[in-house]
Amino acid sequence: MKNVLPLCAAGFVTAFGAHGVASGLGFLQTNLLALGLVLAIYDGAEVLLKPVFGTLADRIGPRPVLLGGLLAFAVASSAFVLIDNVAVARFGQGVAAAAFSPAASAMVARLTPGNARGRAFGRYGAWKGIGYTVGPLLGGLLIHFGGFDVLFLTMAALAVAVAAWAFVAVPNLEPLPRQRQTVTDLVKRLSHSDFLRPTAALAASTAALATGVGFLPVKAAQHGPIVTGAAVSLLAITAALVQPRVGRALDAERIATRRGTRIGVLTAAAGFAAAAAIPGLAGALVAAVLIGAGSGIVTPLAFAALARSTPDERMGQTMGSAEVGRELGDAGGPLLTGGLAAVASLPVGLLGLAVVIALTAW
Repeated sequence: MKNVLPLCAAGFVTAFGAHGVASGLGFLQTNLLALGLVLAIYDGAEVLLKPVFGTLADRIGPRPVLLGGLLAFAVASSAFVLIDNVAVARFGQGVAAAAFSPAASAMVARLTPGNARGRAFGRYGAWKGIGYTVGPLLGGLLIHFGGFDVLFLTMAALAVAVAAWAFVAVPNLEPLPRQRQTVTDLVKRLSHSDFLRPTAALAASTAALATGVGFLPVKAAQHGPIVTGAAVSLLAITAALVQPRVGRALDAERIATRRGTRIGVLTAAAGFAAAAAIPGLAGALVAAVLIGAGSGIVTPLAFAALARSTPDERMGQTMGSAEVGRELGDAGGPLLTGGLAAVASLPVGLLGLAVVIALTAW
């Protein structure tokens, strides 16, 4: 399991890169349309390119893609200090993250025996979940004390450190022999329920995390930033604690993948229903625990299910394509909630997302 830890750190880098900068862009960009476009650049690059780089990882081996992506992330982050253009820097970061993120998850799958993948993906998901949820807090602190230059340089240093760690600790995995795959074969594999079910669950859990981080503080806004920050931290801590435990339960065959995934999705949906129904701080805290627990249950089970149903020689392609689902959930959850809240109310927005998340438990 030690050679998986640098891969977990790579997962943290991409999640922190996505949310650490996003939390402070409102201070840098006052035009709302421009703000929306800059926010979309990082995720947009990932959505478009993760399947491409996942396939490349299968073709040449995942380790070069992982290391190259991390170093490219460092270069793109450092470039902000020189060019002072956040859009260009964010696009470069997104392209780089699209490379090393699916390579990392593919290596987790290939380096871990089948009877230990639940625990490995539980750890990987926990690190990535922490990056998603505490990224805004860490990013905000760095911006407050040193400005955007310090934030981008910190991300560059972090990417270099993780790349060095991976270079030393992660073994090389040669590309495996592959049979020729037609477009029809690809469509058939990615439209099969073995791919669609866990990918939809991953999209739902990521939507829950992103929306929880963004909208639960609104529930407790009158209590000040310390209390709202504590609510977000509770969500992150719950998810981080649950994921490894669920992974170990899966490896010990104490929980079934499909049933457990359903429980996790419905738990996250119940969190948003609680946030809509219970007023004030109490609703935010109950929702934080349920959303964190639900997301923590889903992530290791869904990734393990994908790894189990995918040939090793196609692991990068599958993980890259599944990561697209996570990115769509990351963007779509807050967008759906905000849109419904704008035309009706925040409780309606939260309930609407709860319904959509619950539908992925089919």
